[in-house]
Amino acid sequence: MAIANQNNPKTEFTDQAALHKIQSQISANNIERDIAKLVSFGTRHTLSETESDTRGIGAARRWIKAELEKISKACGNCLEVYFQSETISGERRIPDPVEVVSVIAVQKGTTDPGRYVIMSGDIDSRVSDVMNYTDDSPGANDNASGVAGTLEAARVLSKYKFNGSIVYAALAGEEQGLFGGRIMAEQAQKDGWRIKAVLNNDMIGNIEGINGVINNTTARIFAEGTRQTETPEEARLRRFTGGEVDSPSRNLARYIDWMADRYIPNLDTMVIYRLDRFRRGGHHRPFNDLGYPGVRIMETNEHYDRQHQDLRTENGIVYGDTLDGVNFEYAAKLTALNAVSLAGMAWAPTPPAKVEIKGAVQPSTTLSWQAADKIQNPNLAGYKIYWRYTDAPQWQFSRYVGDVTEFTLKNVVIDNYFFGVASVSKDGYESPVVFPGAAGAFGE
Repeated sequence: MAIANQNNPKTEFTDQAALHKIQSQISANNIERDIAKLVSFGTRHTLSETESDTRGIGAARRWIKAELEKISKACGNCLEVYFQSETISGERRIPDPVEVVSVIAVQKGTTDPGRYVIMSGDIDSRVSDVMNYTDDSPGANDNASGVAGTLEAARVLSKYKFNGSIVYAALAGEEQGLFGGRIMAEQAQKDGWRIKAVLNNDMIGNIEGINGVINNTTARIFAEGTRQTETPEEARLRRFTGGEVDSPSRNLARYIDWMADRYIPNLDTMVIYRLDRFRRGGHHRPFNDLGYPGVRIMETNEHYDRQHQDLRTENGIVYGDTLDGVNFEYAAKLTALNAVSLAGMAWAPTPPAKVEIKGAVQPSTTLSWQAADKIQNPNLAGYKIYWRYTDAPQWQFSRYVGDVTEFTLKNVVIDNYFFGVASVSKDGYESPVVFPGAAGAFGE
């Protein structure tokens, strides 16, 4: 067991040239082209046309799959691309049987392929009446922008090899009830995927808010607190140890926030302590429902005249989610944030498992964790302990402790801080920070 004094209370990191290069390779032109193509299908409503090659959600999903197959071919078939579907019926927004079909592409990791990080966007679009599947519904920002960002991330990241697996998902059925996300999350659970992060991108292209604010320098990351799958016993323990603001989703959001500060020029992210916007939802929620870490990444200032609206002009106000409401450079900026975050986590060792803490009525704090599998994580160098004041939003202090499974911070009183542990690779890539106990666990 190693022991150390609190003599260097600041966080340090290894600047990664590869992440700067990834950021620079994201193309706003590619994103603009892909959004325009998705808009050209007229409507992508879940209940819309599936036989046409030019209109409806069927044509859209086939085009997305073809694009991912083209990306895979360019990297030597490095992606496994497939449709994932289930027939849904008897629902308020899907009363009659409809096949909800998502497009999934998996880039398998080289040493730990069973560990996954996921980027997603939503295929479908809608107008004012959620059941209107015939009228034009461009869905340029909501959510062709998220799908286009996912495609562009795949183009760039597929040029690299990673230790863990990366998944690019275009999910269907979001507007009708988050069905694509539920189907994918449940299948992943059945297949034993060790999901460490879900980055759901839903509206990443608008910079002009209904409030009159025009801002291309900020973005929001929504992350829920207490894990949905928490048991009564875990809740009882959390009451005495903390963890309400240190769920894996919250620490995933902190990780992405750090990536924005370090690798995305002129972007500041706001971590929102909420599952989603007030009383609203997105496709990360089905993953959260099963206990997986997941967040929503999106613009800061929404324009409600451009969301879920029939195309029309009333009293001089133009309504509708059309191409002219999308800022492609901003969408590229948020896509780059996703790309560097996915790459950083996939290159890093797996987050520490079974993190525990002790130190009640003692002058020092001791953390312990399970050693990572060295075959799956041959790049593991060791671990870093983080801590912060309990009212601080971001980790403030850190100490690299080496390849050990227990460490004591001498004269750091457990009552005054929150603590966590990250895995560190030999070249300095770090996992998200894991808060001790069930409240913060990222899983095995």
